[in-house]
Amino acid sequence: MRPPYIKNSIGGKIFDVFLVIFMLLFSFIMIYPFYNQLIISLNEGLDTTRGGLYFYPRVPTLQNYVYMFKRGNLLRGAIVSIARVIVGTATTIFCSGILAYVTTVKDFSGRRFMRIVYLITMYFGGGMIPTYLLISKLGLMDTFTVYWLPGLFNAYYMLLIASYIYGLPESLTESARIDGAGDLRIYIQIILPLCLPVLAAIAVMAGVGHWNSWFDVMIYNPSGKWDTLQVHLRRILLDVEQLQKLKSDQQQAAEMRKLTPESIRAATTMIVTIPIVIVYPLMQKYFVGGITIGAVKG
Repeated sequence: MRPPYIKNSIGGKIFDVFLVIFMLLFSFIMIYPFYNQLIISLNEGLDTTRGGLYFYPRVPTLQNYVYMFKRGNLLRGAIVSIARVIVGTATTIFCSGILAYVTTVKDFSGRRFMRIVYLITMYFGGGMIPTYLLISKLGLMDTFTVYWLPGLFNAYYMLLIASYIYGLPESLTESARIDGAGDLRIYIQIILPLCLPVLAAIAVMAGVGHWNSWFDVMIYNPSGKWDTLQVHLRRILLDVEQLQKLKSDQQQAAEMRKLTPESIRAATTMIVTIPIVIVYPLMQKYFVGGITIGAVKG
């Protein structure tokens, strides 16, 4: 905090003005690309190719979104994506939290060894082909389980939660043990409620990861039975680009006359991004507090 005599001086006021201008410009640079995609998604595709769309649609239309929702099983894909986010995030938080709690129990002699083993996984991995073979041998191909089972334990999330648990008073767990509570009961009834800030931060990161994931769906779901929303949107986008190359067909040309890959791509971006944009502000205070865990305290 600046001293009052600096804040009330001419130099201080000039600094405040430049700071406000800088923050406004910086915010505009961060927000405008997203806003521009929104404008393109609400504008007619052929008109978009002319360029010059900046702050409002020249030819407003909802045809891009109508086309998106008329094609493919978007509703089923959205249900699968939401189920993946809920199940994957909940299981990751619970299991990574248990792992973090185990590595903080001082009476457990293997806690340091477990932490080292999981830290190694942050730097070294088996690779795509061995992972694919393992998933196939376990019978997880073309199942919903493949979306959440491999991510039950996450080393990075474990470190965040363990750092938070280290900051809790040891008297809480000790008194619970004196009263006869076991480790599982201590974790569920004492540790979890106290770790809500860090768990909320991890929920945001894990949820966004599950929501945006599409590559593992392409690999482990060859039949398309458990395709997520992102895969359906990607497929629609590729179809639009392909149809643009086949405009010699009159029927296709009439159907695609007002649609372009740019407008469909913008609509795809909005459909995928808006749910996260809605959820993030609700979790922002927990997210900011969670990611600063482990920072130097003064």
